[in-house]
Amino acid sequence: MNEHQGKPVTRRSLRESRNAAPPKPPKGRTRTLSATKPNGKRRRYPRPNKGPILRWLPGWKLVLGLFAFLIASGAGLFALAYSMIDVPQPGDFAQAQTTTVYYADGETQLGTFSEYDRKSVALSSLPEHVGHAVVASEDRRFYTNPGIDLRGIARATWNNLRGNPLQGASTLTQQYVERYYVGDTKDVVGKAKEAILALKIDQQQSKEEILENYLNTIYFGRGAYGIEVAAEHYFGKSAKDLSIAESALLAGLIPAPSKWDPAVMPERAEQRWNRVLDIMVADGWITQQERDQQTFPETIDYKPVNALKGPNGYLLDMVKNEVVNKAEISEDELNTRGLSIVSTIQKPRQDAAVEAVNALPEDRPENNRVGLASMDPRTGALVAVYGGPDFVSQPRNAVTQDRAQAGSTFKVWTLIGALEEGYSLYDTFQSYNNMEIEGFDKPVRNYDRFNRGRINLVKSTEDSVNTPYAQLNVEIGPQLTLDTAVKAGIPKDTPGLAPVPSNVLGPASLRPFDQVRAYGTIAAQGVKHEPFIVSEITDGRDNAIYKAGTDGEQVFDADVMADATYAMQQVTRTGTAHYVGSHLGRPAAGKTGSSNDYKSAWFAGFTPQLVTVVDMYQVGPDGQEEELTGFGGIRTVAGGTYPTQIWTNYMKAALEGEEVIPFPEPTAKKATKHPMPVPTRTQAPTQAPSEEPTEEPTEEPTEEPTEEPTEEPTEQPTEQPTETPNPTETPTKPGNNKPGRPGQPDKPAPPGRGNGGGNN
Repeated sequence: MNEHQGKPVTRRSLRESRNAAPPKPPKGRTRTLSATKPNGKRRRYPRPNKGPILRWLPGWKLVLGLFAFLIASGAGLFALAYSMIDVPQPGDFAQAQTTTVYYADGETQLGTFSEYDRKSVALSSLPEHVGHAVVASEDRRFYTNPGIDLRGIARATWNNLRGNPLQGASTLTQQYVERYYVGDTKDVVGKAKEAILALKIDQQQSKEEILENYLNTIYFGRGAYGIEVAAEHYFGKSAKDLSIAESALLAGLIPAPSKWDPAVMPERAEQRWNRVLDIMVADGWITQQERDQQTFPETIDYKPVNALKGPNGYLLDMVKNEVVNKAEISEDELNTRGLSIVSTIQKPRQDAAVEAVNALPEDRPENNRVGLASMDPRTGALVAVYGGPDFVSQPRNAVTQDRAQAGSTFKVWTLIGALEEGYSLYDTFQSYNNMEIEGFDKPVRNYDRFNRGRINLVKSTEDSVNTPYAQLNVEIGPQLTLDTAVKAGIPKDTPGLAPVPSNVLGPASLRPFDQVRAYGTIAAQGVKHEPFIVSEITDGRDNAIYKAGTDGEQVFDADVMADATYAMQQVTRTGTAHYVGSHLGRPAAGKTGSSNDYKSAWFAGFTPQLVTVVDMYQVGPDGQEEELTGFGGIRTVAGGTYPTQIWTNYMKAALEGEEVIPFPEPTAKKATKHPMPVPTRTQAPTQAPSEEPTEEPTEEPTEEPTEEPTEEPTEQPTEQPTETPNPTETPTKPGNNKPGRPGQPDKPAPPGRGNGGGNN
């Protein structure tokens, strides 16, 4: 029972109450557009007095208000974003440029380093039609729009809504922003930021600056970033030499360069080319007459090349290491800063080095290795380096990484050490084969097994006789030999380098890089220079940021060097490297060397203006040293064979046209420690060589290296020595004159031991 009405509530009364018409509003009061809900709030929908559809739609005032609100909100958000977004620094990708390495002439390219193959060029250096072609292809309203193109956006939107192939509306400025500042963007927020930056940059930078950066950043296919590299990869020329037709072709490729490359889709490439030219005419960049004169340009074949492939790869790797370690430029900077590096390598001499090695007989074993290093001893500049045939397939550099026993090339340090101690070139020593010498646990043998009687140090050097040098090393002390080598430039931590009597025979394992430094000290008359391959470095604005030093250090007296050089000249005249004297055509000095068991063969030599070292060795399956296998008609590969031949052929080409500079005159006139004894009639030679050798020499041939060696010594063994030795002048422990046993020399003994039989 409803207490307020005093009547019982029935279903009928409730139904009548719900169906009753609403009471009319009092007179004089405005009607509302919405019904009143039971909770007292007004209801706007459905709107009364409207059709069944319109009653549910908002009125025009509400729609207009909402639209105005959205525009105002969007404008406010845009203004806020515009004020908050600053133009960032260019991205790493945008700044990355190719670093170019040049030969010593500063113009001929040796190779490159790059993360992205790009070279920036100034817009002012390009023909106007290059920029006009790109503008015609990518953004016809570039010079009038504010960085974005509302008409283009509307056109692309309408096109995409109709289901046509998708179109973009990015202006050239927006593409520039994407590549130069923010990277690739796909999402709505990223595109909005890109548009804002385009507006800002258009206000801050000139159209010319924007176009220049765009041209240096955009990808053209064929691995080319920027117009300069694109011109090189498509037409083999610089961008400053591009024609109208060539510019139009490159501009037409930009949307899909790899796909529309003429080598891939020639019809599509030509279609795009025609489109660009037609737009250039329509926009007034070229005349119709110029358009009619154009023919579709031919492109060159393009094959991606590994920058380190071939012999030059070793040079570039050396350049990289020197830039990082000496110039203190990081490898990342090397790959991205667009540096210009002038090396010390001289192309004609480098070509001569490669040719000299490639001229070896075709039956050369596959695992045979050759290293060649050539340096100007007056500065330390490396002018040619042969580290191997191909850095990609054989990445170990034979000059800077691989080592081989020095053999008799090490005798010069005993000679120089003795000269510094007051010895003379004319001091004499017994030279008998199989001589017992203090400090050696076996008799010391000469490489050719011949007895030469008592000979001086000039002759000992000329014929690379082991026994006189072994005696000399014991006399002066092997520590002096070691110290002299280190002073000249041999690293102190060289494997096998020890202060033991046998160090004179070269058990130390050296790199050609070490040898060229040390022998360069002799060639420079006692001034030591550190070898280098980088001459100077400039940045992208031609600012010099590094220049190599060429100052040397005087480590030996010039008179000592003159005497040592004189002895080493005899090696190339009539000694173990007589091939040099008969083929080079100018004075030279040097020393051959072969290790025991002939696992390495060397020739290190010089003229006053060029020092060159050549070594040959053989690598086994597990990387171990092997005995050199004969080839090309030569049974035993020693220092006087192929290394001397390579050295001579290279030096003859490298010095062609160069002045013949004489060596300094020697100062030594007579013996100071061990003069040749005067024979008397009552004294007979007690150890004169009286019998022919029972073993053929296994080392230096007297014929040219291209022929089978005759295996005869340079001095006839059947002749008596010039002077008869005095028995009272024999060494402390004289050896006998019996010839050595047949067969190869003994294997290398532990440091301080062994007989050095294979050294020469």
